[in-house]
Amino acid sequence: MLQGEDVLEPELVICDPHHHLWDLPADMGSEFLGRMHMKRRRFLLPEILEAINDGHKVVSTVFVDARAFYRAEGPAHLQPVGETEFVNGVAAMSASGRYGPSRVCAGIVGRADLRLGARVDELLSCHRAAAGARFRGVRQGAAFDPDESIPRNASAPPPHLYGMPEFREGFGRLRHFGLSFDAWLYHPQIPELTALADAHPYQPIVLDHMGTPLGLGAYAGRRLEIFAVWRAAIQELAQRPNVWVKLGGLGMALCGFGFESRSTPASSAELAETWRPYIESCIAAFGTRRCMFESNFPVDEASSSYRSLWNAFKRITTGCSKDEKRSLYHDVAQHFYRLCA
Repeated sequence: MLQGEDVLEPELVICDPHHHLWDLPADMGSEFLGRMHMKRRRFLLPEILEAINDGHKVVSTVFVDARAFYRAEGPAHLQPVGETEFVNGVAAMSASGRYGPSRVCAGIVGRADLRLGARVDELLSCHRAAAGARFRGVRQGAAFDPDESIPRNASAPPPHLYGMPEFREGFGRLRHFGLSFDAWLYHPQIPELTALADAHPYQPIVLDHMGTPLGLGAYAGRRLEIFAVWRAAIQELAQRPNVWVKLGGLGMALCGFGFESRSTPASSAELAETWRPYIESCIAAFGTRRCMFESNFPVDEASSSYRSLWNAFKRITTGCSKDEKRSLYHDVAQHFYRLCA
């Protein structure tokens, strides 16, 4: 049901290349959810449909791993295939057309522990068998900071994951399977991704959440200083032609903007004013052919509604041409993930 502020540019076609699905048990991840100010333990097909049908013209989406619905039995390294099986079922439901014209989970990005080295082939083959052409990529987050006040992901990545020899060996297998790689890390780690891109110059990589510029713990109260460090790292990374970037993720509490703690929701105008320097810096560095807007829902719901989030993005791109908007909101994501629709 339409509510709140009016939808801006409702005719603009969108592919949302980053959202999650999950149904978390009451005893799972309570501390992490609380520290991230995340509002939903349950976010499945009905919830994502409610979001994408709230006025913006979202024609397709890409699911990105959320450690949900892993297999309860079998070899530990193959348990992430359970999530791919589940998401492929959701995608098939959407593809039937019974739930509207949008194609939810048209692309699937699953998890693989690339530290398996060459042995990761078995896992990647199982992911592909479970979802066929919908399985488009792998994400293995490296987000780590020595400051223990910074929330740590449930996957508990070690420091310098992307530089580990065993990880690099497994990473090299992605190209054999025709898969892209989603990278999630914190802004001090961006140079580690730059080094990875240099070592594998033909492997398509997308940086999730613009490298998550931190604003909590040791990074609180240093906004201008952190921005300068982050922007320099982004500009250096953008010189690698095999790297793309997702514009979003700034609604996470990690970034320290404080919208998640407000008693009244932020308007899209407020979000746009705060996020503009980061998004414009990424577009200036990568160009409109290597940037794609993302929702990161339901995580970014901590700071805004789905409608306000996309309205904020549209406010920031007011000066872009029609072709540039088509690229940023739809075509880059469709191309990167090789989607059919």
